[in-house]
Amino acid sequence: MRILADENIPLAEAFFGGSGEIRRRPGRAICRSDLLDCDVLLVRSVTRVDAALLQGTPVRFVGTCTIGTDHLDLAWLVAAGIQWASAPGCNARGVVDYVLGSLLALAEHTGLPLASRCYGIVGAGQVGGRLHQVLAGLGWAVRVCDPLRQAREGGDFASLEQLLDECDVLSLHTPLTCSGDHPTRHLLGQHTLARLRPGTWLINASRGAVIDNRALGEQLVQRPDLQAVLDVWEGEPDVPPPLPALCRIATPHIAGYSLEGKLRGTAMIDQAFCRWAGLPAEIRLDGLLPEPPLAGLSFSAQATPEQLLACLCRAVYDPRRDDADFRRSLAGPADSRPARFDALRRDYPLRREIAGLQVQLQAPRPELLQVVRALGATPG
Repeated sequence: MRILADENIPLAEAFFGGSGEIRRRPGRAICRSDLLDCDVLLVRSVTRVDAALLQGTPVRFVGTCTIGTDHLDLAWLVAAGIQWASAPGCNARGVVDYVLGSLLALAEHTGLPLASRCYGIVGAGQVGGRLHQVLAGLGWAVRVCDPLRQAREGGDFASLEQLLDECDVLSLHTPLTCSGDHPTRHLLGQHTLARLRPGTWLINASRGAVIDNRALGEQLVQRPDLQAVLDVWEGEPDVPPPLPALCRIATPHIAGYSLEGKLRGTAMIDQAFCRWAGLPAEIRLDGLLPEPPLAGLSFSAQATPEQLLACLCRAVYDPRRDDADFRRSLAGPADSRPARFDALRRDYPLRREIAGLQVQLQAPRPELLQVVRALGATPG
């Protein structure tokens, strides 16, 4: 079996090495000529997989080690008889940790308590659904908009218009679609952005084109009361500096880049590959995860829920470091901006998840246990 893998897929050799020869390529550089002698293609979100890439090649299995599939031409893959697989939910917890870290930074900047805000989540899939559970578990007011789930399930979903009218925080976690009954490309455009409540916090960790970036830049210039957190951008990896300069937090598409999230993605695609190839899935992720540098935290009887929340979140992740790295990268020559964007992603430092923390409480009061359990940590 001949396998071509994106250079940023971790542990590809550990999971797939027993099934054949593995070659590595930068994801954006993968082209048809690389695949003329390959049976399997393993990618992340930066590689467009369609007829132009695969037609006439021997590739019969495509795995993307990511939640999203908008970079795959799924209709063509099915018509061509090529098996495909994605990794839904693999990095969802990492994105939730990113949002929590961003909320803490915004609260610190504005002086507004997090519990006083009303939160709107657009998209209640793997990421949005987990975020909803965490925020509701903390006892905060949350509204959720997901027209597709509402059509399938009914339930207590709100419209986008309700979120714009009622919510002080808007967090976007929807896939990018350009057709169908509910397209999400430029879901937030000139008119919807103009409807944002005064002082709204806007977070996008889904896909760049879910927001009209030009219209958002205009709104941020006209309305300095708005606070924007963007991890995804139209036109990435070439992100012109003006819009990041207007954002409170700007990062290079790394919201889900926890170590656990990356490795889960590889493991999930390995399982799908083994099913397709009729092989036993013998490699287990648990045996490959290294010990975290921080195994747990202990809190005295004087700890407050607010202190506990901030400490647990920031012990694992604070987006302001990634924001600083990204802003420094934008200061260089324009022609090498895309390469610097990709380098930040390729060389991303080790990051773990809150769910792996053990928390010792000297006084396990109900309000403290509520925070620990909502975040997914383990009370000791």
